[in-house]
Amino acid sequence: MIILGVDTAIRCTGYGIVKAFSPDEFEVLDCGVIETPRKAPHSECLRRLSGGVRELILAFQPDCGAIESVFFQKNIKTAMILSLARGAVIAVLAENNIPVREYAPRKAKKSVVGTGAASKLQVATMVASMTGITLDKLPLDATDALAIAICHGQMASRAEAELFLPPII
Repeated sequence: MIILGVDTAIRCTGYGIVKAFSPDEFEVLDCGVIETPRKAPHSECLRRLSGGVRELILAFQPDCGAIESVFFQKNIKTAMILSLARGAVIAVLAENNIPVREYAPRKAKKSVVGTGAASKLQVATMVASMTGITLDKLPLDATDALAIAICHGQMASRAEAELFLPPII
């Protein structure tokens, strides 16, 4: 199963594409970030984000997507902007009939590191260890996306997990 994991942001969205062979065996096919210049308007950020996800879908033909779920934001403006980015990614996945699941950041980190409070460096170290990729080839902004993809691979491989994971599209 090929999984596209996405950690959305308006200007720097991390992505990770993994091939899951079993709950404990993963291969990183690609990872990186979709970036937009700081001063670009939100419409340009969303256009580039959607286009980047479309390119990843064409290149890797993922079976499913996994995205970070919404978490509590004190700043409503930040929450709204993050929702725009999530919506852009989910819409592209839906256009391509790719089911997408969402996972809380803490759940994804816990599935990889063993604690939901893990730092990006701890997540990167464990992802590198699990997949054989070297840390210097792992952009820190992509670590959470890889953790989300791996979390989904672990959950999807358990037959009973389907009862608890309704798709968001």
